[in-house]
Amino acid sequence: MSNVYDVIVVGAGNAALCAAIAARQEGAERVLVLERAPEAYRGGNSMFTGGLMRFPYRGIEDIKAIIPDMSEAEEASIEIGQYTEDDFYTDIMRLSEWQSDPDLVDYIVREAFPTVKWMQQNGVRFNLQFGRQAFKVGERYRFWGGAIAGTVGGGKGLIENLWASAERQGVQFLTEATAKELIMDGERVAGVRVRHKGQWLELRAPHVILACGGFEANAQMRAQYLGPNWDLAKVRGTPYNTGDGILMALKVGAMPYGHWSGAHAVAWDYNAPPWGDPKIGELFQKHSYPLGIVVNRDGQRFLDEGYDFRNYTYARYGAEILKQPGRIAFQIFDQKVIHMLREEYRIPQVTKAEANTLEELAQKLEINVEGFVETVRRFNESIDESVPFNPSIKDGRRTRGITPPKSNWAQKIDTPPFVGFAVTCGVTFTFGGLKVNTKAQVLNEEGEPIPGLYAAGELVGGIFYNNYPGGAGLTTGAVMGRTAGRTAGRLVAGKEI
Repeated sequence: MSNVYDVIVVGAGNAALCAAIAARQEGAERVLVLERAPEAYRGGNSMFTGGLMRFPYRGIEDIKAIIPDMSEAEEASIEIGQYTEDDFYTDIMRLSEWQSDPDLVDYIVREAFPTVKWMQQNGVRFNLQFGRQAFKVGERYRFWGGAIAGTVGGGKGLIENLWASAERQGVQFLTEATAKELIMDGERVAGVRVRHKGQWLELRAPHVILACGGFEANAQMRAQYLGPNWDLAKVRGTPYNTGDGILMALKVGAMPYGHWSGAHAVAWDYNAPPWGDPKIGELFQKHSYPLGIVVNRDGQRFLDEGYDFRNYTYARYGAEILKQPGRIAFQIFDQKVIHMLREEYRIPQVTKAEANTLEELAQKLEINVEGFVETVRRFNESIDESVPFNPSIKDGRRTRGITPPKSNWAQKIDTPPFVGFAVTCGVTFTFGGLKVNTKAQVLNEEGEPIPGLYAAGELVGGIFYNNYPGGAGLTTGAVMGRTAGRTAGRLVAGKEI
């Protein structure tokens, strides 16, 4: 094995693999990807996603460009409308309370569709997300929430396809290799010090791309930056994203940037393991809560389950669960909506109870019986039933006179048997990280690029604050990964960037 390369990519998830492929295509002959994890965990957090990717589209022809094997029957069965660049930009900015870096967001939005198309041309397969992003209304499926396509095979399929594409194009891989320190030549990056199976390696390259995730798997850093009890949250994805890339860059003068006390955190099965399970993937998540109510162990509701489409609330509702007694909550449904729940509610590993009465359900789930029954009674009595229920739009079927309200999709919990699912907080990724420009170059504390250093994926700060639109994470990683690889590869080949 050589110790000299043109480009070294630290990490092996979606952003990293896009970076490696782009670097090769732009002229870098010797590209090495460092994967810290063993084979079963390869692919970082990307492997634990559902594969949903958000991008702007003007209509069905754009979608068919991404999914060329869409059947005529599928095309005839759907209503997709359009999702413009302005829609995408506004969704990121409004959910961040207009804190996001406008230049970065604008760049990501403009590059999203071309990047997804490029991924499709490089072997990534996409399909319509019928079961997750659409409801059947009448004879047609109506997609909602701006994101309609995802990768075949979810995150696992995404990684398998990108990995295979990178190998076909001559990218080299080194697994169980933990990058610990950047090698510097004055102000310029010159390589990486790596621990590999008990040995230390000095791998040299004039261009290093950091794409190894945030600090969500580092309990100490979570408590330090996110706050009390975040060290007790479960980790939705890989146990190997411990902030090493961020710390390495900060050590050589990179500028910290973004929402360091913020994270993407979801409702996660209460009895899930501390880390993501590659065999289960993302199916410990529980995202159909807009169809029911959510209570804590005192039987009290504490959030607006219908505030917006699930795409725009799920990434921040995990944090609300973490604040509840015992860091536990319960999603409650009746038989009117059971058939509409997402597939993750039907896995064998689910923590659930079912009963013919509310009292019995509360006892089985160890919820305060009196508090729970009273909450359901008041909820049922508060619903404006003059508005028809329609899960494919924000239907305005809301409650009146209770706090918190349910702003859409409010239906009585009155059709037994009743079903409850126990959930806790599952942290997906952290929002704080490094400052980069639109060429994916890491900037120093004076705002100038650090020569030879690039970043992509979850360790880039300044994109998400407070919240996040579903499917934007993989898209952002792919855009900035491709950009980092393109910038580095062009510099290797002596081209302009």
